[in-house]
Amino acid sequence: MFERLQALIGLGIDKNSLTYKLKQWKVDTSWTLFLDRDGVINRKLAGAYVRHWGEFEFLAGVLDSIPLLMRYFGRIVVVTNQQGIGKDLMNHEDLHDIFSQLQQAVIQAGGKIDCFYYCPHLASQQCACRKPNTGMGFQAKSDFNDIIFTKSVMVGDSDSDIIFGQKLGMKTVRISPVGANDHSPEANVTVASLQVFTRALAGIEV
Repeated sequence: MFERLQALIGLGIDKNSLTYKLKQWKVDTSWTLFLDRDGVINRKLAGAYVRHWGEFEFLAGVLDSIPLLMRYFGRIVVVTNQQGIGKDLMNHEDLHDIFSQLQQAVIQAGGKIDCFYYCPHLASQQCACRKPNTGMGFQAKSDFNDIIFTKSVMVGDSDSDIIFGQKLGMKTVRISPVGANDHSPEANVTVASLQVFTRALAGIEV
């Protein structure tokens, strides 16, 4: 550990920096990145749901970040709660269209998302797939048997995302533009955006 610390200091990496913390995880292409959608990839609508592509707005830096993240993670998947379907505010086809257009935009930017998983159920139904329950994680592992949860990172903006990741033994990253204060459960790291996480992982501090 002492030799590794010396090597990182020799590279000019401050041991108190976010980059230093992320380097300790030793992420490589055997790892999987799990992303929440609303509040991580796109702007979350306060008190409402993104029901069609016209309401979808990428957050700053996301389209540039995903191709860079592909250098570090062998697989990137989205896991998202979408109870707007359960509330009859939208249907499965509406959501599939959003995913399709999201994917096309990511591909045009030079990236790719390997799969989208979503839970359409109401919170009151207490289903196995709605985060913080782990059903979507196990579905992803069933589809891609090379996924190892202890070599995975969950990035989300909600308590349910962090608990989901913790239950599966993942590293967790909370997206919080207002900082790390008063968040429980506590994620491994808290950052302002997916872009900040990506740049820190790449050693480009912001």
